[in-house]
Amino acid sequence: MGTLLIQNGRLIDPARQIDRVGDLLIVDGIFAEPGQGIGEINQTIDATGLIVAPGFIDCHVSFREPGSDEDETIASGADAALAGGFTTVACLPETVPVIDTRASAEFIVRQGERAGRCRVLPLGAVTQNRAGKKLSEIGQLIDGGAIGFSDGKQPLGNAEIMRRALQYTRMWNRPILHHAQVPELVQGGIMHEGFQSTVLGLQGMPAAAEEIMVRRDIALVETTGGRVHLMCLSSRRSVEEVRQAISRGLPVTADVTPHHLLLTDESLEGYSTNYKVDPPVRTADHRAALIEGLKDNTIGIIASDHQPHAEEKKTLEIDHAPFGIVGLETLLPLCVEALITPGHLDWPQLLSKLTVGPAQLLSLPAGSLQPGMPGDVTLIDPLAQWQINSTQFRSRSRNTPFHGRDVQGRVECTIVGGEVKYSAPSCKIENDPHILNTGREIRSIMLDPPR
Repeated sequence: MGTLLIQNGRLIDPARQIDRVGDLLIVDGIFAEPGQGIGEINQTIDATGLIVAPGFIDCHVSFREPGSDEDETIASGADAALAGGFTTVACLPETVPVIDTRASAEFIVRQGERAGRCRVLPLGAVTQNRAGKKLSEIGQLIDGGAIGFSDGKQPLGNAEIMRRALQYTRMWNRPILHHAQVPELVQGGIMHEGFQSTVLGLQGMPAAAEEIMVRRDIALVETTGGRVHLMCLSSRRSVEEVRQAISRGLPVTADVTPHHLLLTDESLEGYSTNYKVDPPVRTADHRAALIEGLKDNTIGIIASDHQPHAEEKKTLEIDHAPFGIVGLETLLPLCVEALITPGHLDWPQLLSKLTVGPAQLLSLPAGSLQPGMPGDVTLIDPLAQWQINSTQFRSRSRNTPFHGRDVQGRVECTIVGGEVKYSAPSCKIENDPHILNTGREIRSIMLDPPR
């Protein structure tokens, strides 16, 4: 595969607490030791002024293939992931047929390989057909490539099924990624239940629906020793419950989305279906609690919750339109707006939520620039000013409330296994197979981490 040299970038590797300016070397798709003698350099990237980070990992996305290719395919979703800086994504089993057999898991793996873009890995369904009644063949799914288990946006309402699922998945040390809601309390709901839902005349989804299920899941984890990951946390009390569970040493983790960090239920005043998400965006006090959860590492992961829907589906009346927005291509600048600019997190802390957290959750050999690991890299211009334009998305769908928003921070280049898979026009890449650098020393300039 050759040698790729990234020069003069700000190397941030949260897994090893590294923050310095220097060079990064990738040889045959693997990170190599800086300072070792090298031969021919095939590509050089000038990363002056850029952040050089481990490739982003999204622990749950919906790519809709097979079944709803009009919304997204694995190839188009992987394209969107690369544009957002993601080198690895885990696909929810919200497909037709559901990913509940070894063959269906292998299909996702093969389609990802055929696409040849980012790494696409399947999450197996916890229950057959995501119906919540009978467990899937957990071992067969793992043999097919499943790295975790989830029923997607379908909550596991039956406590006995969840208990047995935690017992089985514990045998393979695989997590269950759960959409924590009491189904009966959110049925027919459209937005957060509160003052705004009353004013707008829309049926609400109470925060208690999430909080009750979070408490149940934590109790079952304590009983079984299994691992549960709570997707898209949205409630203040849920954050408190997770904080207490972690303090007791329980294997409970959680993630949050950028839109829950930026929006509140007031966003739905115009009845736009692009603000209709599940769980719903809530009030400012819930949003503040989510940010505090990120700051003290109660919430260790930020996920896009990429939920693409074709335009004809989102243009229905708000009662009938599906939940969800596309998020892969807008995650980074929205995180900058919500977390970096206000000073809630610094860059190493933010990048840890996009690399170390999901890598540990899914037990992946990724999330670090450590020599010997796969050469997955995301290059970021932290100062780039631009405007989100959904018409230019690589995703097949355009359902975002952030179209036209002025933002800061942009992915300039995404590298998977030492190969440049995405690059913005401003990214400087030199291809010269005739540059010989035998014995050249690659030096890193040690600087105090920027404050």
